Amino acid sequence: MKLVQKNVEKDGGGSVTLVPEEPEDMWHAYNLISEGDSVRASTIRKVQNESATGSSTSNRVRTTLTISVETIEYDVQGCMLRLKGRNVEENQYVKMGAYHTLDLEQNRKFVLFKREWDSIALERVDIACDPTKNTDLAAVIMQDGLAHICLIMASMTLVRAKIEQAIPRKRKGNVTQHEKGLAKFFESVMQGILRHVDFDVVKCVIIASPGFVRDAFFEYVMQQAVKTDNKVLLENKGKFLLIHSSSGFKHSLKEVLADPSVVAKVSDTKAMGEVRAMEQFYTMLQVEPAKAFYGLKHIQRACEAQAIETLLISDNLFRCQDVKERKQYVALVDGVRDMGGDVKIFSSLHVTGEQLAQLTGIAAILRFPMPELEDEDSDADE
Repeated sequence: MKLVQKNVEKDGGGSVTLVPEEPEDMWHAYNLISEGDSVRASTIRKVQNESATGSSTSNRVRTTLTISVETIEYDVQGCMLRLKGRNVEENQYVKMGAYHTLDLEQNRKFVLFKREWDSIALERVDIACDPTKNTDLAAVIMQDGLAHICLIMASMTLVRAKIEQAIPRKRKGNVTQHEKGLAKFFESVMQGILRHVDFDVVKCVIIASPGFVRDAFFEYVMQQAVKTDNKVLLENKGKFLLIHSSSGFKHSLKEVLADPSVVAKVSDTKAMGEVRAMEQFYTMLQVEPAKAFYGLKHIQRACEAQAIETLLISDNLFRCQDVKERKQYVALVDGVRDMGGDVKIFSSLHVTGEQLAQLTGIAAILRFPMPELEDEDSDADE
């Protein structure tokens, strides 16, 4: 995301002008824009023209509109963002108060106006505009006949391709058919990697599978690379990391990212920071449960006691339309940081974010035990 201009007043109101440059930037925009905000962007409007003879024609014109946002739709697979609301500025083609839909597009700027830019929104702008937060990790989770090619970005995990092919079973007299089917499957997966993985940006490509599927696949890839003199694969051979997974389904990504060799290889990515925090929380929950809690009620009590060492919170909670509720979460984050605690904001599009969502979306590792919280009514949804 490119920051063109930032005008935030002392009272917290103001605007930022942004240009989405990557698909992930649409996810950042989705997390930044709330109902009640105003957005100005270029759009196409159908206009009716009436001639002197009374006949009418319609043509499409590009114009700039400012709408007060009422609904926000985000398409995960397409990384598209659609905003609907009423026009709030004079325009020669659209009446004041008329409804219009804005589609935010890559490489086309938009201006976002807020009555109050809180710390979470401003932090999101900083993260989105940080050029170091690019996709630096890819993963192929596979088993015989099934593979998922994933890109693990700073704020989301995208499944770029799902490859499913029937492979004949290995039986006596049927070995050749099995090998042919396997080779065809491996070829499809290899082509998927070449199509979706940018080796200039990606630091590591994880190949994960049960059994020896990953080894057989990697051997096939290298043989084909030598045979076809594919310089991309040959020059990036060292970026491949072969890891065990329990299956070829997407949920196996969770165990893969927690593998020590993966953590060591890509320890500087935000995704790895989330994985480590989640692991620490679960370990603490087993070893010393009086120092690990989840649910808003318990976390607020721990924050009041200045007991929070690490706060784990889902970005999904900041998208709530209740202003009072959002302020509650923002105050919690600010409070933990003010007392020197660490805050990890999890993306709900990451595997770890999905895990955290099952624990109400908010959890904490404490500096010291608070057994009194264990004794209270643990209504985690409150």
